[in-house]
Amino acid sequence: MTTTSPTREAVQAYHRARFRGDVPAAAAQLGQNFFFRSPFIESHSPTGHLAGIEQLIQIIDHVEMISEMYNDTEAVLVYDLHTNSPAGIQHTAEHFRVHDGRITAIRLIFDATPWQAIMAARPAVADADRPHPAPAVTAT
Repeated sequence: MTTTSPTREAVQAYHRARFRGDVPAAAAQLGQNFFFRSPFIESHSPTGHLAGIEQLIQIIDHVEMISEMYNDTEAVLVYDLHTNSPAGIQHTAEHFRVHDGRITAIRLIFDATPWQAIMAARPAVADADRPHPAPAVTAT
């Protein structure tokens, strides 16, 4: 028996829309005070973290879902992003926080090393809401 929940519905709709390159549909799943963090960027903009998604979609062969876990307010997706780029297969985890059926935070976790050259070659984003680089993490 498959059950649905507002958390599952929002996260799955966001994930499908993002990997179709449908920014408006992905952004429609996001709530107020949204926050996104990845190894490359931090963004409070519902669309800023999706800037450049068109370029990413062009190099994706497919997304292989490994695991999905949901509760009332959180979700975790673990998947392999198969690309036709030097990055190859990107092992990825995403943690979502959900409130009232809308995603309020996403933490995207992956090894950024293979993507550094690809991101450096990417054209600059002209959007005023463009994401900000994530602060460097240093060992203490």
